[in-house]
Amino acid sequence: MNLDRLIAAAEAAADVAGAVIRPFFRAGLSADAKSDRSPVTIADRTSEQAMRAVLSERFPDHGILGEEFGLDRPQASLRWVLDPIDGTRAFITGRPSFGVLIALLEDGQPILGIIDQPVTGERWIGAAGRQTLFRGPLGGRVGCRPCPTLAEAELSCTSPEMLEGGDMPRWKQLAGKVRRNYWGGDCYAYGLLALGHIDIVAESDMKVWDWAPLAAVVEGAGGLVTDWNGQPLRVDGDGRVLAVGDPALLPLAVAELNNPSVASR
Repeated sequence: MNLDRLIAAAEAAADVAGAVIRPFFRAGLSADAKSDRSPVTIADRTSEQAMRAVLSERFPDHGILGEEFGLDRPQASLRWVLDPIDGTRAFITGRPSFGVLIALLEDGQPILGIIDQPVTGERWIGAAGRQTLFRGPLGGRVGCRPCPTLAEAELSCTSPEMLEGGDMPRWKQLAGKVRRNYWGGDCYAYGLLALGHIDIVAESDMKVWDWAPLAAVVEGAGGLVTDWNGQPLRVDGDGRVLAVGDPALLPLAVAELNNPSVASR
């Protein structure tokens, strides 16, 4: 497997997605509601179609799974996973915390991931066995920061809504032990974790296109990404994602998320 060739293809896909998305940003774009009430726009759909075209041309035997257009070539052991705009709510309200997400799975495990912010020009590239790369005009250096205790940790989650259905008490148990917690961020929060500005992200209701690209980026920066039990993420998992910058935080965060006083509620 030529990893450099795969990374080049992923970057080319991110480039075309960005070219599609930028003209729509802060342009008064309307959004449709999907079956789960989440918003989708013409920018989401056109971005995914553009990425599919690039990847299919370069690797016609690879599978492609996208949030908007489903799965092609399901039997392929190598599968691209695409989220054309992660954070559509942020996008349609003019906030640059959304991103284009691209991952490559081999037999269900992420081996490559990209977070691309097409408006700010920032891009994170994670690949198995390599240090995460970061490019962007706003500055920043790759590397999760040391933070061995919850009392010093900065915690982030995209929205309270994703914790509905029983996860909010567990999340609050963790939030009560950290230095500060923040709402908002989408995939951008994981990029900031990889740059050493956030220490923990704990979220629910995550699909494979939401977490697979992030895992490669965070782990290539020295962090860990697991489920809320500290176990490896699976394509058929429960959608709960825990990312930590300092590996020492993992057992501490897992213990709070599974505290018997709240986990059984």
